[in-house]
Amino acid sequence: MAKEKETETDSDTERADSNGTKEGRELRTHRQINHELCGELVELKNGYAKVKLATTHEMAADEKGLVHGGFVFSAADFAAMAAVNHPNVVLVSSECRFLSPVKVGDIVMLEAKELYKETRKRKIHVVGYFEEIKVFEGDFMTVVLERHVLDLKLLKEEE
Repeated sequence: MAKEKETETDSDTERADSNGTKEGRELRTHRQINHELCGELVELKNGYAKVKLATTHEMAADEKGLVHGGFVFSAADFAAMAAVNHPNVVLVSSECRFLSPVKVGDIVMLEAKELYKETRKRKIHVVGYFEEIKVFEGDFMTVVLERHVLDLKLLKEEE
């Protein structure tokens, strides 16, 4: 299997449209994700992604409009995957902190920065802000596989 040559440069920041493409730079992972629930990619460069999560009433966990943390986590996970930007990236672990509540109507910006690459392993740090308030921080460990995770034979096939 031929190795892919990485051609992106750290200095080239690209704004992303709703499909994740801009000036030849294209989102290569999580292309069918629901942007209303998981956030919209607004910036993409090598080892970096920014995702905007516009919270809605469908995300409310209670009558006061508290947004369920799973939606913030999902947007952070999407940002981490986009920062790696490989079609076969999978999340293997995370350590996250929810630092402040998010309510319906808040717009949370999540920035993901790849901290290191070790062959197939990647560590990505994600920070989420609503205005000037840090609401989320986490580290995501990922692995880049040779094939899509659902194409791997993880269990012995029945005879």
